[in-house]
Amino acid sequence: MLHVEPKARKSALDRDAEARLEEAIGLTAAIGLTVVGSHIAPLARPVPATLIGSGKVEEIAAEARMLEPEVIVVNAQLSPIQQRNLEKEWKTKVLDRTALILEIFGARAQTREGRLQVELAHLTYQRSRLVRSWTHLERQRGGFGFLGGPGETQIETDRRLIGERIVKIKSELEGVKRTRGLQRRARKRVPFPVVALVGYTNAGKSTLFNRLTQADVLAKDLLFATLDPTMRGLKLPGGTKAILSDTVGFIADLPHELVAAFRATLEEVLEADVIAHVRDASHDETEAQKADVLKVLAELDIEGADIEILNKIDLLDEDIRAGLQARGRGREGAPVAVSALSGDGLDLLLARFEALLTRDNIELRLRLSPEDGEGLAWAYRHGRVRERRDGDDGVELLLTASPQDAERFSARFGDKLLVCGQDGE
Repeated sequence: MLHVEPKARKSALDRDAEARLEEAIGLTAAIGLTVVGSHIAPLARPVPATLIGSGKVEEIAAEARMLEPEVIVVNAQLSPIQQRNLEKEWKTKVLDRTALILEIFGARAQTREGRLQVELAHLTYQRSRLVRSWTHLERQRGGFGFLGGPGETQIETDRRLIGERIVKIKSELEGVKRTRGLQRRARKRVPFPVVALVGYTNAGKSTLFNRLTQADVLAKDLLFATLDPTMRGLKLPGGTKAILSDTVGFIADLPHELVAAFRATLEEVLEADVIAHVRDASHDETEAQKADVLKVLAELDIEGADIEILNKIDLLDEDIRAGLQARGRGREGAPVAVSALSGDGLDLLLARFEALLTRDNIELRLRLSPEDGEGLAWAYRHGRVRERRDGDDGVELLLTASPQDAERFSARFGDKLLVCGQDGE
């Protein structure tokens, strides 16, 4: 494992070299690789032929002759020429950061949509580096063949065929997107608002998702444990029903090919009523991770999150944990401190979700005749009844509803309905 570290750090949010190396080692562990050696290579200026200087190239070549690794991972983006030259010098396969992340995504994606998106990203990446020396790249098990072995089918490296496959995948993805659009419209007819969990990979989103919805989504201490979006129903303390969505984790220097290819999946985030940013409060690099997530959201034209969740507080010192919890309870827009593992702080989080989802609700007063049982049941299904008065001349309800449901109330009940204003006014 080789981490290339630019000598000049640009801001306080730039990662420490050791932390970036540790994260890169975590990426290799996500696909079952064992690191037998690691280096940090300070980089004053990139070398066009090999990225790093000749001295470091020779040092790693000597170590490679001794250790005989199956692959050397360079935690940086390599040009096709640089990758080819390093493979010649080190006499082994070389993966850059983009190829490693693509390999993980290829092994993890479960749904048809996820596999198509990853294949599109892989082909886009591969098309840019079709050089003769790459004929050793072969498919094996999951992933996309960067770690392939002999005897398997060789990856097709003909530009024309790759181009045709890219066109076909894009066409299939359009069909998937149309299907997802129909599913979203169906949900809107229900209608349940959507809360989307976003955050840095391994921040604990899936563990939190499982805790809140009693689901069984894969939740492991691995980078990119979740790739395909998962949605489950969520009932909030005041009776509001919502849908909770667990999404793929973000990471520093996420390959642009993946941002583009996963846009269809991330449309769940674009369509969400509330975006909840889950952070690992115990991580030394939590602020830098936050900046990386916000950068990816900006690439999706999303201006930040509606709520920030500081997860894994069970790993913090008691005084720090208590301070974060007090701050979350004391100010409405403050981050909510929780432990998805122990359940600590989840009551406040659910209440905050409900407050955000009902912030635009409209207060309504509805009068119904005693025999209109169907209308009464409909009102309970589509609104949140806050007060009910039964009299000889009928039933009067004071309720709140979303703007969309308020329109439905108006269309169904007409002059029986009185709009009082925004909820809470």
